[in-house]
Parts: sequence; structure tokens; C-alpha cells
Amino acid sequence: MNTLSYKTISANKETAKKEWVVIDATDQVVGRLCSKVAKIIRGKYKPNFTPHVDCGDNVIIINASKVVFSGKKETDKVYTRYTGYPGGQRFNTPAELRKREDGMDKILRHAVKGMLPKGRLGRRLLDNLYIFNGTEHNMQAQQPKAIDINQYK
Repeated sequence: MNTLSYKTISANKETAKKEWVVIDATDQVVGRLCSKVAKIIRGKYKPNFTPHVDCGDNVIIINASKVVFSGKKETDKVYTRYTGYPGGQRFNTPAELRKREDGMDKILRHAVKGMLPKGRLGRRLLDNLYIFNGTEHNMQAQQPKAIDINQYK
């Protein structure tokens, strides 16, 4: 019996085939969109997925300002941050963050970051996410392919 045929192929930085994909976030629910984006960034949809290697794709999200929250999360959900000073706890709702210029970027990054591994790999993977509020993006040189996020499970 030839045992070499049963060898597990493990991807590394050189053998990982990273692609660029564009996702239209119009009328997508934030949590469902971000869980799929996290899987794409991680590389879980690829047959050569390796847990300890960045083998996922680079993701460009367009129309980020058109995402929706399910239920009453737009007004009831609270994002907490801390300035580092005594009494420096600050609270924001998604409705308040939407009014800021980089608000949707913060909302989507926060959601995707929570779904990635904690540690060095997770921080490195988050750099593969690019978020734009409108339909235009400055990544045309990468020749990204548009994918329908609803086809992913």
C-alpha cells in the first residue's frame, strides 16, 4: 500500500492562493454578513484550509452604509469603549455610529474581529478586510471578482 497518497497537505504562506473578492453589503444583516466575511478571510471555504496560516482571501466590502440590523438592535445595542481614564467609559449605539464618517467601518470591523481567532493570527487576518461606504473603491488594481455573499453558508 502506498502511504504517500494519504499525506495531509498543509498550506503555508508561499502555497496559499489568496484572491481579492468584492462583496456588496446592500440590505445585508450585519451579523450574518460578518460571519460569512470572517470565514472568507480565514479561508474556511477553501479545500486547503490550514488553521494556523493566513490562507484566506482579501475582502472588499462596498455599500457598507446600507447594512441593516435585525430586530431593535439599531437603537438598543450598545458598543462600549474605555478611554483609559477614570470615569472614561463611553457608550454608543449603532444609530449614533452611523452618523459618524467612519462609523460603519467600526461596526463591521468590530463584528468581524470578534469572529476571528484571538492573537497574532487574528490581528493579521483583520488587515485583509477593506470597507467602503459607497459603491466606489480604490482597489481596482487588484482585479477583485464580485461574489454573491448569499451563496455562502
